[in-house]
Amino acid sequence: MFITAMTNYGYAIIGIVLTLISMIIGFKMFDRMIPFVMEDELAKGNIAVGIVVAGMLIGVGVAVSTVVGHALN
Repeated sequence: MFITAMTNYGYAIIGIVLTLISMIIGFKMFDRMIPFVMEDELAKGNIAVGIVVAGMLIGVGVAVSTVVGHALN
């Protein structure tokens, strides 16, 4: 029972790390495709860019975490 719990915990940690890495890569790729720098716009307080970034990160996170979750279990 303990080994199963620790294995699942390990899978969860691996899934979290892979999801975060994918989200960072997705953010960088999206930032290169648009004609402005997202970090500068976010620093200026541009709410529209913030909503776009949030939507993109949620989408990438859900997609990758679902794939990783199904692959590891």
